[in-house]
Amino acid sequence: MNAPTSLSAPPAISFFPETAPFSEEQRAWLNGFFAGILVPQGLPGGVSELSPAENAAILSAAEADDGAAWHDPAMPLDERMKLAEGRPLARRMMAAMAQQDCGQCGYVCESYAAAIASGKEGKLNLCAPGGRDTMRMLKTLAAELDGGPASTTIAEPSAAPSVPGITRDNPALVTLVSRRRLNKGTSEKETWHVEFDLSAAGLDYAVGDSFGIFPQNDPSLVSAVMEALGSTGQDVIGERAAADVLARDVSLGAAPDGLFHLLTYHTGGEMRRKARALAAGEDPDGDLATLDVLAALEKFGRPRIAPEVLVEALEPLQPRLYSISSSPKATPGRLALTVDAVRYRVGERTRIGVGSTFLAARLDEGAELRAYVQKAHGFALPADPSVPVIMVGPGTGVAPFRAFLWERFATNAPGRNWLFFGHQRSDCDFFYEDELAGMRATGHLTRLTLAWSRDGAEKVYVQDRMREVGADLWAWIEQGAHFYICGDAKRMAKDVEHALVDIAAAHGGHGTEAALAYVAALKKAGRYQADVY
Repeated sequence: MNAPTSLSAPPAISFFPETAPFSEEQRAWLNGFFAGILVPQGLPGGVSELSPAENAAILSAAEADDGAAWHDPAMPLDERMKLAEGRPLARRMMAAMAQQDCGQCGYVCESYAAAIASGKEGKLNLCAPGGRDTMRMLKTLAAELDGGPASTTIAEPSAAPSVPGITRDNPALVTLVSRRRLNKGTSEKETWHVEFDLSAAGLDYAVGDSFGIFPQNDPSLVSAVMEALGSTGQDVIGERAAADVLARDVSLGAAPDGLFHLLTYHTGGEMRRKARALAAGEDPDGDLATLDVLAALEKFGRPRIAPEVLVEALEPLQPRLYSISSSPKATPGRLALTVDAVRYRVGERTRIGVGSTFLAARLDEGAELRAYVQKAHGFALPADPSVPVIMVGPGTGVAPFRAFLWERFATNAPGRNWLFFGHQRSDCDFFYEDELAGMRATGHLTRLTLAWSRDGAEKVYVQDRMREVGADLWAWIEQGAHFYICGDAKRMAKDVEHALVDIAAAHGGHGTEAALAYVAALKKAGRYQADVY
């Protein structure tokens, strides 16, 4: 194939008058985006996420890319809804989603919204990243549907498979083969490399895909909830033990509106007023963010509620998605994840991530669990194996890039590979150090740039390292490299994007507007791809 086409930034052009109601920074972003649209035709096509300001620009760009204006996970819900004002119902519903296209709901944001608006999907609580805020907004919007909000439903636990093949609704059984901790010594983190055997499951995946797993709640948390209800432990729901239903079927995380509504019938006076306020989305005591199911029950005096009644007020336990960190070409029949075990204190109690700690501690080696593959949307290696790639993945964000590197190794891809990795401390948080050293020694990993935030007096992050080697990074981009990022959407990903804009300005000889346009053009061409959460 021919060498990748080099992108040249379009000239800086002002698309908005000085009287337009934008700050100078906003004006630069908007003008940069529209200039990016004017790049020469013939560049490879593609779709990728846009920054908040670039997204806002699209709203004024007529109907060509309707919906992209708010399709950014870093944008707050109220801002997304403001941008969507006056749009068709499906577009406003899309704006209410978390904008991650994670697939946990069985859709992407746009198709989930369209399914609800068309009446094909009645469940309003499937957007796990959006949580209660998204569900509340969807309930409000659903009132515009024929028949009003009564025509919509809340997802029921343990729904029967409805889609043929291995999907979220019809998962396969996979086996946990092994897990090993990636941190060493005195690390403040707990990160695990977890491997599964897929040989009996019939699952196929590609690098860039995610793995959905169905976890179970911590038995000690289930017991504490049962105790708060005054349950004897002998309660049953249908033909199952109530504890089993609480462990497998319902979320014991953030207390849902339905639970607060139920609590209004089990309390009185001022506490009943507070329960009503919480059910309506208010936060009378400023503690809503800390109220999981157990904390809510304790706040309202540990009311005697039958487990069967409680379950009806809770949300279903949703699957958890993790970026796959292995290559099917390098390790056929095996799949690996890189998982941070989430544990943190709220008051006197330790809270945990249900999926991460299930994989890190509670699932026994050799045990089976339900799982499925969520195909990636716009996050994949270049079709041409000779194209160079730049990968920025601090912490567990390295997961898909470990997969990329092993895929290219297994297929003898000639393209150069550059990885930016960072974490807190080099002596205990250097994930896959030996693997990466081996790839460096063979020349497969062309460059490895590291950033450690706690090794010195000053915190150093991957975006700082990018600026330090900006001239070389710019040269790779101009030679056709694809740029990838994986990690936190609200902070790190935006900082990395800003660093890339600075590099385009400093080493490309562009002004701010042209540098912004250059990065926008990379996204438009599919050469800037993100897997963020």
